[in-house]
Amino acid sequence: MLESYVTPILMSYVNRYIKNLKPSDLQLSLWGGDVVLSKLELKLDVLEQELKLPFTFLSGHIHELRIHVPWTKLGSEPVVITINTMECILKLKDGIQDDHESCGSNSTNRSTTENTKSSIKPRRIQQAAPTDPDLPPGYVQSLIRRVVNNVNILINNLILKYVEDDIVLSVNITSAECYTVGELWDRAFMDISATDLVLRKVINFSDCTVCLDKRNASGKIEFYQDPLLYKCSFRTRLHFTYDNLNSKMPSVIKIHTLVESLKLSITDQQLPMFIRIMQLGIALYYGEIGSFKEGEIEDPTCHNKDMLGNITGSEDETRIDMQYPTQYKGQELHSQQDEEQPQGWVSWAWSFVPAIVSYDDGEEDFVGNDPASTTHQQKAQALKDPIVSIGFYCTKATVTFKLTEMQAESSYYSPQKVKSKEVLCWEQEGTTVEALMMGEPFFDCQIGFVGCRAMCLKGIMGVKDFEENMNRSETEACFFICGENLSTKGFTYLTNSLFDYRSPENNGTRAEFILDSTHHKETYTEIAGMQRFGAFFMDYLYTMENTSGKGSTNQQDFSSGKSEDLGTVQEKSTKSLVIGPLNFRLDSSAVHRILKMIVCALEHEYEPYSRLKSDIKDENETILNPEEVAFLEEYIPTRHTSVTLLKCT
Repeated sequence: MLESYVTPILMSYVNRYIKNLKPSDLQLSLWGGDVVLSKLELKLDVLEQELKLPFTFLSGHIHELRIHVPWTKLGSEPVVITINTMECILKLKDGIQDDHESCGSNSTNRSTTENTKSSIKPRRIQQAAPTDPDLPPGYVQSLIRRVVNNVNILINNLILKYVEDDIVLSVNITSAECYTVGELWDRAFMDISATDLVLRKVINFSDCTVCLDKRNASGKIEFYQDPLLYKCSFRTRLHFTYDNLNSKMPSVIKIHTLVESLKLSITDQQLPMFIRIMQLGIALYYGEIGSFKEGEIEDPTCHNKDMLGNITGSEDETRIDMQYPTQYKGQELHSQQDEEQPQGWVSWAWSFVPAIVSYDDGEEDFVGNDPASTTHQQKAQALKDPIVSIGFYCTKATVTFKLTEMQAESSYYSPQKVKSKEVLCWEQEGTTVEALMMGEPFFDCQIGFVGCRAMCLKGIMGVKDFEENMNRSETEACFFICGENLSTKGFTYLTNSLFDYRSPENNGTRAEFILDSTHHKETYTEIAGMQRFGAFFMDYLYTMENTSGKGSTNQQDFSSGKSEDLGTVQEKSTKSLVIGPLNFRLDSSAVHRILKMIVCALEHEYEPYSRLKSDIKDENETILNPEEVAFLEEYIPTRHTSVTLLKCT
């Protein structure tokens, strides 16, 4: 009766994200080994809640979903989930206005799920209370864990679109596949063992195309620009380290992505839109916009409507619940209680990690046990944040700036076409972007590259373009050179990454991380940065230390947003930039091109994401004496920036 344990797990995942599924049909198909579902609508409110992104899903659908379950070889072959054509459209949440809109729309009702949870929860507790005498034995528990750890996911034709103002950003990935691998990063059927508490996965992205276009007032794109990125392939390696077999969350998470060749193309019309997207990322990082703002309140009228509209809607989910074994209902209840804890952007970053469901201590976690011991266990787990390492590595990157002009066809009625010419090119070798974090008290980001150069391309924009013939040598066209090249430097930019054969993870040992600011500054000096890269190195370190003697601060304290006294918290930010030996030759060809880029970048009417609040003088404000100011300065967050230029010609 293995089906009775595996089927509910698969059904719960499918039913969680997809609308209007008949559980009976799904169950019969799964027992046959293959399921094919067509024209599916995604549950957008569930996706928004789970991802905790500051975006609203406007639409989301799957053309075809296939699930293959090898029942006779479940212990040695993976379950394969194939999605053929998946399309999602997103927009930025815009506060109270968005909440009012969501009241009237069926697609983006974000509070529906919360009410569904509250209405279903009492029933779940009642169902989870009795103990099932036919709980699966130990070997079945371990088999279920192996099945979950080895699920293969293949997505063919993934389309993501983001719309804001007149911007339409679309990402099209021909194929994305995620599967489990062995020690040598080859496809394998693996499980965590007491001797090797490690899980490795690979995600391969094939033919990724990114387009950035401008739409008119009616929402249509009149002229399609050249793609920002065309058919780029990259691979991601994921490495999870666990403390023991029963760990629900990895203690160390490493996610590293490698791109061999990255060719970006930006036109004069795309440049302001591209800068706008970059500003959005920065605003999200600093929490200036998004769902984590303080004082954001839910519209009560919208909430009441959802309550009324949800009384009938909750019955379907409850009916599906009743078909699951008691054990899984309890686990779902336990995970839901965890989900309701408020989370910040860091906790969002590691919430995607597939937690290994522990079936051995299952009975201890369920409803009906001593609540004091359960809360104690939850607190103990919450206190220990995992160490998260995220890395992006690029062997060779090229950014080309193009000027566009409208070109009318010979016929009067034929549409206009956009013609572009390349005027400026930036080439970069051995690029690294690495981030290391542990909860919110520690964050470090390092950016570096081995070498770079800038060149003037064809097109008359300066005296050199007139004087020189069209067969200019590259050295004459190049006006900026910095650092070295990979042929002399080697692959130092990959040091200690999952793509470095010398890294601890690729040699069966556990990696050690520097999570102390003093030790960090001693290790990652300017000299060390230049030895690894050569052209540019930036180290940004942010620490939050609790000096009140309560021990180190944990991420839950800060992300909850409660105005409780957290003791004395010291925030420090250190930014160190080192620029290697560079040669900069300015002539009219280069100057005209740079000035043209600046003009194009400023040619927009976008409102800033956040405005500086005007200072309101308080009449009753007390003026502090110098001693009091000096005492308070100890607790003011400090930001220290240093820039070092080694040699400039």
